[in-house]
Amino acid sequence: MTETLNVIVNNGSSVGAYTLDLIAPPKLTSEITQLPTLEHKRFLRDLRSGKVKQICVLVSDDECVTDIRSATVFTENERVLSSSSMDESVLDEKTRIERYDSQSWESLKKNPLYEDLVEFKDVFPETVPCELPKDKGIRHEVELKPGSKYCVMKQWPLPREQVLAIDKFFADRLAAGHVRESTSPHSSTTFCVRKATGGVADSARFNKLNAATAPAQTLIPRKDVIIDGMSKSTIFSSMDLMDGFYQILMRERDIPYTAVSTPSGMLWEWLVMPQGLSNAPATFNRCVSHLLRPVREFAPSYFDDVFIHSRAMDGKSDVEVHRYHVRQVLTIMRKHQLYANLKKCIFAASEIPLLGCIVGKNGVRPDPEKIKAITDWPVPVDVKGLRKFLGLAAYLHKYSRNYAEMTVHLSRLLKKNERWLWNAECQRSFEGIKQSLIQSPVLAIADQDRPFHVVCDASDFAIGCALTQYDLEGVERVVCYQSRQLQPAERNYPVHDKELLAMKYALAKFRVYLLGDRPFVVYTDHASLRTAVNSPHLSQRMARWLSFFAEYNFTVEYKPGRLNVVADALSRRPDFETVAKPNSETVTVAVMTSSVPSTTLYDDVRRAYAQDGEIVKLLTHLSQPSQESLKRLSPAYRSASDRYTTRNGLLYYTTVSGDTPRVVIPDDTDLRLRIMFEYHDAPIGGHRGREKTYLTVSRDFYWPRQYQFVRKYVRACEVCQRVKSRPSLRAPLQPLPVPVECWESISMDFVFGLPKDARGNTGILVFVDRFSKMVHLVAVPETITASGCACVFIDTIFRLHGLLRELVSDRDPRFTADFWRSVFKSLGARLKMSTSDHPESDGQTERANRALEDILRGYVHSFKSWSEFLPMVEFAINNSVHASTAHTPFYVNGLRHPRVPTLLECNSGLGGGGTRASKNRIGSRSSRADEEVIAFDADIDNIDIEEDDASESAEALTH
Repeated sequence: MTETLNVIVNNGSSVGAYTLDLIAPPKLTSEITQLPTLEHKRFLRDLRSGKVKQICVLVSDDECVTDIRSATVFTENERVLSSSSMDESVLDEKTRIERYDSQSWESLKKNPLYEDLVEFKDVFPETVPCELPKDKGIRHEVELKPGSKYCVMKQWPLPREQVLAIDKFFADRLAAGHVRESTSPHSSTTFCVRKATGGVADSARFNKLNAATAPAQTLIPRKDVIIDGMSKSTIFSSMDLMDGFYQILMRERDIPYTAVSTPSGMLWEWLVMPQGLSNAPATFNRCVSHLLRPVREFAPSYFDDVFIHSRAMDGKSDVEVHRYHVRQVLTIMRKHQLYANLKKCIFAASEIPLLGCIVGKNGVRPDPEKIKAITDWPVPVDVKGLRKFLGLAAYLHKYSRNYAEMTVHLSRLLKKNERWLWNAECQRSFEGIKQSLIQSPVLAIADQDRPFHVVCDASDFAIGCALTQYDLEGVERVVCYQSRQLQPAERNYPVHDKELLAMKYALAKFRVYLLGDRPFVVYTDHASLRTAVNSPHLSQRMARWLSFFAEYNFTVEYKPGRLNVVADALSRRPDFETVAKPNSETVTVAVMTSSVPSTTLYDDVRRAYAQDGEIVKLLTHLSQPSQESLKRLSPAYRSASDRYTTRNGLLYYTTVSGDTPRVVIPDDTDLRLRIMFEYHDAPIGGHRGREKTYLTVSRDFYWPRQYQFVRKYVRACEVCQRVKSRPSLRAPLQPLPVPVECWESISMDFVFGLPKDARGNTGILVFVDRFSKMVHLVAVPETITASGCACVFIDTIFRLHGLLRELVSDRDPRFTADFWRSVFKSLGARLKMSTSDHPESDGQTERANRALEDILRGYVHSFKSWSEFLPMVEFAINNSVHASTAHTPFYVNGLRHPRVPTLLECNSGLGGGGTRASKNRIGSRSSRADEEVIAFDADIDNIDIEEDDASESAEALTH
């Protein structure tokens, strides 16, 4: 009875859905389970569940069995539309893998090599025969490193089941002649592993022996050499040899090294090469290469793979020649007892997989499996993932004609200390690489009997080249693409030298094809290169390259860029170009070196946002504002949601309009402690008090209850508790008149009694600007003279800030010297003396001295010389808010805050004021600072300010 069924048919080139009249189903179960496109596990599962009713095989009379058609029958509930289709590249790969799994003698009946293969059926056993192999002329050798001792490992007890299995294994090997009892001083252990199919398998651990074995220096066959040897071939076969374990004899004197102990107390040594030895693959590769040397011209080998290729010759068809070649290889294998795995062999095919690519009569193309791995690759999220992607892409880049310039933006992310920023250009590069491999052409196999041509070109950022040949039909075919990015120094080459560099790169890459007496042509779109090699006017660079070009027999021909399509595409692509084209309104500035430091702090902040539930809700609301998302926020965030903004993945907080935005730190204690260390414990932090530390931190960062956090941190600081001086009562100070601008009046004093540093300095000369409160510190010796003080003053103050109107100092004899007075008189400054016997009347210098001493005590233990630490102390003082101005000396003096390491990668404007903003503040700066200083001096008679314990209210501070 005839049934009508829905089927999907694979005819080798396309896939379609059809309706089929089923006349007779297969009778044998083996015929069903050996279908080429059948997934066994899924089939058996569906068969048990009743989803699959019948399977049929469609075989065309004029086709061989390797092109077997398959049809999968669907049930009534699984209608197949006639428009259904699959990706051919994926289907071909899937079909190929399944064909290997289902390879059998039955499926080879219509193969043109079937009769020959049946004749050599003993070469394709199910398992390797358990017998002592013949001497193949190559034996496994174990060469120990000089000074190696006996390799002995302790045998651990095993369960009885495994002990019995090990004893049976060695009994079988003894019967086969593979092992013998041993008295060797060496001993390795044995153990068992469970098989997936049940039971246990014996294995030996040669760890110590392998560690003491010198690695074998066996050359690995080159992939390109193997492929080049297949030029002009039209029919191919490949055979996968069974592993060489137990098939190769051991060298007689190395047999004792292979001794293994068993849990039952036996010691055996191997007469054949066992599993687990480090140089075993190299020995097997050397053995196969040695045995197949007579047929190497048409049957190259790569470890356990043998590739046979043929073409029509001497009036015989390619199939006839191929049969003869295959028989020669099988004869050698039978003679020397080499065995192949039938399921993994391919016979008489138009193309075969070979070391990551597909080689056929039309040329070479990338393996669809690797292309699929590239196209399915997710977008990298870190350097490690990007490096893996580029590693696989680089393996296939010979098929891509513009690989180098496509990786420009991605390669930049791999540089050390480069900030990870995946932008639109990176995404475009990522997709471009995948697309170029999907559309990769079939490359020709190099034919050494036909002339080669080289095309090359250079752009501002990359060089590229291609090796081409004309095939038998007169069509120009590409053999290989090569390209790379220019190094930073090479990008400065003139255009002529860049083009010459591209030509040199091409000859070096294709050297194996081009070196020799046979002439070849190099095409370039730079006409002057035609005479560059013979020019009498040579640059130093060209002179160095001249000897390299002299090794080749070539001529240079000019090909305009519009015709030099391949090389031009290799080296340039507009959307990847990184150098702007100059125009009449562009001013070009040459930058010799640019170094950009970076920090990982903000990357850690971005990652920590995802762990803070409230921050996640806030970021969601800011990206897509709505009443619903606003309701999800906590009351604190909801009431201040208009104060938050986002930029470059960071969340910013602003108190009032025009205020500098501050980076919001999520609820991550480690991050907050890390920031506190930079602003308090680090050398540029200076271990300042809670008020100054809070004002510095809150200038750049924000988190809830920030003041309380800073207060607890500073109070718990062990260094601060140990070295800080305690406030004491003093007599009222006598303030001096307030100056009206920066560096109009400065105070100067000495701090002596310090340990002698490497230069003999025992004191510090302290300069303080009385308006901005900025401090400059200079290490000086105790024996400094008046003229020495004058030199320090001119080098430190006058050089940076110009002339002074007033200098305040004590009555130290150094300042009363006639030469010192004459120096200041010549500069137009008037020396004003403080009250006799009361140096505290210069109050601001005394407070600066106390702060200096406190900071030095906190850090000097970790420095070889305290004088080396003075720049950090000076920075810490000048970057702290001063009580008299309510600003930092840096800000009052220059209208900007200095950048610190935590602000290196922040683009919010933190750590510095722009010029426009500075101009807007100039008018109000002096008046506000004057008011603060006057108010401070008015109260100074009643209080003695201790700079670390200013009692401002928490409400005023938590803004």
